[in-house]
Amino acid sequence: MTWTTFDLDIADDIASLRFNRPDALNSFVPALWRELPQAVAMIDREALARVIVIAASGRHFTAGMDLSALTGLAPEKGADEVRERARVMRLVGELQETFNVLERARMPVIAAVQGGCIGAGLDLVTACDLRYATADAFFCLHEINLALTADVGTFPRILRHMPDGMAREMAFTGARLDAPRAERIGLVNAVYADAEAMMSAVMETAATIAAKSPLALWGSKEMLNYARDHSTADALRHVAVWQAGMLHHAETARAVEAQREKRQARFAGLAPDRALE
Repeated sequence: MTWTTFDLDIADDIASLRFNRPDALNSFVPALWRELPQAVAMIDREALARVIVIAASGRHFTAGMDLSALTGLAPEKGADEVRERARVMRLVGELQETFNVLERARMPVIAAVQGGCIGAGLDLVTACDLRYATADAFFCLHEINLALTADVGTFPRILRHMPDGMAREMAFTGARLDAPRAERIGLVNAVYADAEAMMSAVMETAATIAAKSPLALWGSKEMLNYARDHSTADALRHVAVWQAGMLHHAETARAVEAQREKRQARFAGLAPDRALE
């Protein structure tokens, strides 16, 4: 498939998705809102990779939603008021789905941020499993500067990555959060001197993850997301039921044997998801 807003390369069980519109600061134009969920869903459905890495070309990760995309929020001339409100609600839901797919994907998703990560970019990275940044990176909840309330995913997720007061400061002021402070409060996992150093470390981490059992990775991501949203008792019950159906004894034995022999175990990939075919 051909993508217009990013390049997608899949090698060594790692899917590298890189935004490719640096002259436009990788802003999220309408095409990206369609293409990104399609690409991630395809990788997940077809089990094309064991890890997804999202990065960007140019100085900045993304300037966020392109102003052209905001036209969809404007009321249609002569439209019935209630029906127009319903249309906007459905539109926002579709935009939210762009990043929901990152959270639902069976494989871990890593964000590698350089320069600015603004507005919808923050929606994206908070839906990822791991976040890394360059020393010059910064994060900005820019919607307040446009007289908007962020609505595509930041608020339900950002409080899981940083203290409440810090999230409120970003939401109310629209001020930038620099990478060193983002690392201190837990929004990013690590900060690197430049993009080259960051990508080297990110790809090394991705390779480490890709070498693990894809079934165990899927189970771990499922349990982390479920435990985040449920009580301890519910989460314990969920993992018990999961293990009853998904524990792969042969892979566990293979991993134990490899550790004893001080070598890397090899695991089969996930099966393509044919549930809806």
